Amino acid sequence: MMKAVVIDDEPLARSIVSEYLRHYPEIKVVQECSDGFEGVKAISQHKPDLIFLDIQMPKINGFEMLELIDDPPAVIFTTAYDEYAIKAFEAHAIDYLLKPFSKDRFDKALQKWLMKRQHEKQDHKALLPHEQIRQPEERNRIVVRESGNIRIIQVNEIHYIEAYDDYVKIFTAKEMFLKKKTMSLYENILDPSDFVRVHRSYIVQLSQITRIEPMEKDSHVAQLKSGAKIPLSKSGYAKLKTVLGL
Repeated sequence: MMKAVVIDDEPLARSIVSEYLRHYPEIKVVQECSDGFEGVKAISQHKPDLIFLDIQMPKINGFEMLELIDDPPAVIFTTAYDEYAIKAFEAHAIDYLLKPFSKDRFDKALQKWLMKRQHEKQDHKALLPHEQIRQPEERNRIVVRESGNIRIIQVNEIHYIEAYDDYVKIFTAKEMFLKKKTMSLYENILDPSDFVRVHRSYIVQLSQITRIEPMEKDSHVAQLKSGAKIPLSKSGYAKLKTVLGL
């Protein structure tokens, strides 16, 4: 028996997906969720094979929810908005369903997944466009896990980001958070007028810099309001001087 979870803040949308799935006795809907937080818990509990995921939801959106899952299941996106890079969804996700969708369209999406499941060993990382497509609110906040709880960090709270193996460390005034993402991702999504990558291992919020100090052999460090000292690479130093107009 294959398991599915339906995640959508609209009760009618959830009921339509569940109703269509009744025609597939080999698939059981183990839970319906009204927001991303419930979705994370349901996926952790049930380990579904497939999720139907809305994009625009309150609290956290569909992309942010997926970021909280280490090994996400296959995803069929459901959305009422065609501006969310539909062609990219087709390339990276199993499929997308543009609301309102017919049973025939639903069947085509599900058959696509069933065929892929049958003939290929799924590579979930290739299926999900986490690092290619970002929603506007994701440029203003970062969702992290902390001791089993979900925290939302506003971008303006971040002092700097440091590379840490396959993770990044996100530093705020009093706390540090780990997130399994790349430096390149944050370099691309953070506002370049506020954040600058000054070293292969560091991204700094410009407003936190109090001064730039020379070090040995033409190297430099940036001192932050918190007292932290961030090393600057040669290219990072040049970039910082350009941005600051030095």
